[in-house]
Amino acid sequence: MTVQLLQAVQLSWSPSLRVTRAGGDCESVLRRPASEMVDRPLEVVLGTTAEKARAIDALAREDRRAVEFLPGTFGAQDPVQLRLALGLDAGEASAVVVDLKALLQDAPPVQLSGLASQLSHELRNPLSSVKMAVQTLARNTGLSERDQRRLTIANREVRTLERMLWLLSEYARDSTPTLEPHAARTLLEEAAAVVAPELAERQVEVRVTESAEVPRVRVEPGRLRPVLAQVLLNVAMGQAAGTQVPVTIHPGPPGRVRVVLEDMAGTLSEEERDSLFVPFESSLARGAGLSLAALRRVLVHQGGDVSAEAGPHGGTVFTLTFTV
Repeated sequence: MTVQLLQAVQLSWSPSLRVTRAGGDCESVLRRPASEMVDRPLEVVLGTTAEKARAIDALAREDRRAVEFLPGTFGAQDPVQLRLALGLDAGEASAVVVDLKALLQDAPPVQLSGLASQLSHELRNPLSSVKMAVQTLARNTGLSERDQRRLTIANREVRTLERMLWLLSEYARDSTPTLEPHAARTLLEEAAAVVAPELAERQVEVRVTESAEVPRVRVEPGRLRPVLAQVLLNVAMGQAAGTQVPVTIHPGPPGRVRVVLEDMAGTLSEEERDSLFVPFESSLARGAGLSLAALRRVLVHQGGDVSAEAGPHGGTVFTLTFTV
């Protein structure tokens, strides 16, 4: 086990959700010493809401070794992406808390892939159960309008988690891709279709413009499509309702095709340029903070690449390069 994996906090708390024990690397993970955590409310220590703290407590008391992820907010700092392994310890609800960003920082690729594969596996089974329950409830024609709205929200969040699993899974895969010719425009349209409900809800359209005589690109669509879909959605999340996400396709250097994606709402600072494609580092990745890292990893494995630069009229321009 590496030093990064030892940077964790062990927390225990009472039924009234006040911390009774705190140990480990508290200042690095939860941004305060252990002495300032004991007898404080769980939601304060984890930087979350009281409702989320109650949900975490319920999972811990089931003692099924559940894993939960949440963004912890500590003062004016950016949220800290936390992973909680929940259960009972000496009869008390407890959690082992890890800062995902610190865990991944400077970690070798094999460690990142292994962690992504583990997280994907841990999430997949419980998510499938939640999805089945939501779909079963949705078939009830006697639901009130308010309950129908709640189910719509639940279904949306299930889809979000499914896309996160795709990102984790693709980031973890290190096998040789099976490349086949595919029209770049079709690939983009299929990716947009994956997130069509979310795009419709935000009233944002992906507008694809293609130059004449663009050759087919060599990709493994099944692996690239969900990753590209998440990037399109992330860009759309920053757009105003009724606007478009412009995407252009044109021939690149010999043997290459370029796809240019404009994120008018995302500002690429000089400080962020070097960390843009690092997991959980970039604010432009939005959401889970993994989409740009996963996109680059998948594209590079398939002989392509992705780069970013500040747009001439603001925002950020992403250039995806494919082989033909």
